[in-house]
Amino acid sequence: MIKILSYSFLLVLGLVGSQFRAGFGDEFIKLGTMFSLSFIMIYVGYEFEIDKSNPKKYAWDYIVSATAAAFPWMFCAAYFIWMLDMNSWNDALLLTHFSSPTSAGVLFSMLTSAGLASTWVFRKIRILAIFDDLNIILLLVPLKIMMVGLKWELIVVILVLVFLLCLAWRFLHLLRLPISWPWAIFYALVITGLCETLDLSSRFIHDAVPAYIEVLFLAFVLGCMLERPPGQNPHTDDKRIGHLEGPEDSHTQLVLAIVVSIFMIMVGLSMPPILADGILWSVLAGHVILVTLISNLGKMFPLLCYRKEASLRERLAVSIGMFPRGEMGAGVLVISMGYGLSGMPLTVAVFSLTLNLLLTGLFVIGVKELIGTEP
Repeated sequence: MIKILSYSFLLVLGLVGSQFRAGFGDEFIKLGTMFSLSFIMIYVGYEFEIDKSNPKKYAWDYIVSATAAAFPWMFCAAYFIWMLDMNSWNDALLLTHFSSPTSAGVLFSMLTSAGLASTWVFRKIRILAIFDDLNIILLLVPLKIMMVGLKWELIVVILVLVFLLCLAWRFLHLLRLPISWPWAIFYALVITGLCETLDLSSRFIHDAVPAYIEVLFLAFVLGCMLERPPGQNPHTDDKRIGHLEGPEDSHTQLVLAIVVSIFMIMVGLSMPPILADGILWSVLAGHVILVTLISNLGKMFPLLCYRKEASLRERLAVSIGMFPRGEMGAGVLVISMGYGLSGMPLTVAVFSLTLNLLLTGLFVIGVKELIGTEP
């Protein structure tokens, strides 16, 4: 709970700082955000797991996850169009993409700390949350096409992404490279430099449609490919879910927490001025609360599923367990700002993400209370 409150405080702190920096340090903040997101996504990919010998058994879970990610997205996009007067569905769909991803890393750690690692609810949340992250990464491609059209540069990017996905599938946790935090920092620096170089180089060809590959995609693919030492699968040993094992485990967790903290500050600092059009705080608060409610309502789809596997209380617990948002949602907001989105809708999105972060502890308590009386 302290970690969640810290992340929320740092996001708000960065948001306050963004109101006074007047454009100072834009490039530094951009690169710092890219590096932090890359480092985080390496470990998200490292935790990704799927049984390649029987992928069909995940088909229904993937459908449930995709639906639970799509409903908040569509609900919030409609709200932003009808209530916040956004003029473009493309802009609304890109901005409200922040409401889809579940904060897998934070959620896994908190549920494990709550003693829920051996439950059906935890195992199901684990699968759905990981698929959630994968859905968000894949959907960034069609969203880009919606923003700038189907240009040949984007076709090249799509082919590269398909190739990277094939690599991730073929070499899932087979690449023998070190995964300790100094190496993860090195990988993140290389990925950030590669993506930035590709972006700058492609702008010489077509400034309006750069051939840019998001750092979170490359970092996720690399994390998926990195080999785990024997006996260190975070998904087959429930006692170690959400915690990297090995001699540097505590150091890695500390560095990861520091990088996430830096990322939250950077995301806040990236925000444009708030309330430039004179909107009242009470109006802003109302929009934030409503957007948070409807985004979490969209996450309730698992309640209607798995009726043969679990009780109503367990299915409700899974739905509530999908409420927390975190670094993935913040990353999507950063991408949205890269396309020039700003104003009241962006402010509402940032505060809604922050509110969900603050409520994560209550969500975990709710999950524990729901399944505490289950046999």
